Amino acid sequence: MEYLYTVEETAKLLKVNRNMVYDLINTGHLRAIKLGRKKIPSFEIERFLREYIGKDMSDLNNVTNLKIFKKESA
Repeated sequence: MEYLYTVEETAKLLKVNRNMVYDLINTGHLRAIKLGRKKIPSFEIERFLREYIGKDMSDLNNVTNLKIFKKESA
């Protein structure tokens, strides 16, 4: 595993587009460092995944728990 990832590399890891990564950074959900371009340390990506597992991040200004739908038995 590499130590620092670019925004583009982070987007590939998270399977989102790079605009989403910038949005995560700009809203404070994902921390980055600027060394020429913004870079995200691998430990920060791991922290982000642990902290936001089970969350609905469709609206980054209103992160909520994922809703679980139960099947009704017949």
